Amino acid sequence: MSRQALAGLRVLECGEMVAAAYATKLLADLGADVIKIEPLGGDAARLHGPFPGGTPHQERSGLFLYLNTNKRSVTLDLAAARGRAALERLVAGADLLVHNLPPRVTDAWGLTYEALATHNPRLVMTSITPFGRSGPRRDWEATNLTLWNAGGIAYLNGSPDAEDLPPLAPFGHQAEYQGALNGAIASLGALFARLRTGRGQHVAVSIQESLAAILELTFEYWPYMGLVASRLGRKPIQPLDFLECQDGWIFICCVEEHQWQEFVRMIGSPEWADLDLFADRLSRGANWDALKLFLQEWASEQRVMDVYHAAQKRRIPFAPVSTMGDLLASDHLKARGFFAVLTPPGMPPVQVPGAPYQLSATPWTIRRAAPGLGQHTNEVLTEAGMTMSELATLRADHVI
Repeated sequence: MSRQALAGLRVLECGEMVAAAYATKLLADLGADVIKIEPLGGDAARLHGPFPGGTPHQERSGLFLYLNTNKRSVTLDLAAARGRAALERLVAGADLLVHNLPPRVTDAWGLTYEALATHNPRLVMTSITPFGRSGPRRDWEATNLTLWNAGGIAYLNGSPDAEDLPPLAPFGHQAEYQGALNGAIASLGALFARLRTGRGQHVAVSIQESLAAILELTFEYWPYMGLVASRLGRKPIQPLDFLECQDGWIFICCVEEHQWQEFVRMIGSPEWADLDLFADRLSRGANWDALKLFLQEWASEQRVMDVYHAAQKRRIPFAPVSTMGDLLASDHLKARGFFAVLTPPGMPPVQVPGAPYQLSATPWTIRRAAPGLGQHTNEVLTEAGMTMSELATLRADHVI
């Protein structure tokens, strides 16, 4: 196999859950040697799940297995002075350190960029935090839910026909994934700059700003038009909505007159389609409550893919609403080899997303399963120059 794109790059990861772990996963999948530094009790993601059979186990979390494939695990108590000294020895031989530790913690432990760069001036350090490392909210903690709201996206999310309902955040840890993606990109940019300057730098990523950056300039509605961007409420033109079929949901879109006429013919030209209430797209929008009743009655007797393919033949842009099962069974994704199969020791195979890109000469690959807690502690620390006697002492004192 070809040498991977980031082979030879040594990366350290410190933190909990998603942000730091996903940023370094993106690098590990491209060949970087990622050393995951976990507290003695392990990354909190190990107990987050989902788990096979619903039984929690720190080596079987689906979230942890996905985020930490291709990495090595070291346990290290960074709250202890000797634990931080061990980290400094690892830093001396690293290219990049990625963490999502709170600023108050890194400051208290002396793990600032200025301090660590004395051990390795070529080090790039990337800090992913909720609100960045400066400003009045630098020390505020936040959950994924509060970050979606702080970033402005929850306000735009939710049913467009229910302005009176509260803002809505999506499932999972999507805010952290956005911070992680920006962290990975910025880290590679800093490493590229190091080729020119010979020196590393500190990269600070704000998750709030990562979310605000993908709002599609909705904040420009205010200076341009004096409007606050929102879910907008009732749409002025229709049909542009979801319908529930026998076996799932489909999104219908036929706002152009020729699309509407094709749709009417597709469903058998019912008498109600000739009512003046539905004469044009503005009328259909104004009377959508009535029109949707007719369309929903029709849809309830249909199957999603039958409707989708019938609309395709007539060049009407409908879209099935994919469930997780639909994605796993997708012929298109299977043909592209998108899903990967993990085979953790003692577990049934786990199907996970692969890389959403394809490199023709230096492809991504799974080189190793997600590590057991502390599986590579001796291996990694001896690579950093520690003796077995030193390791035994640190282990006896519960530093590793």
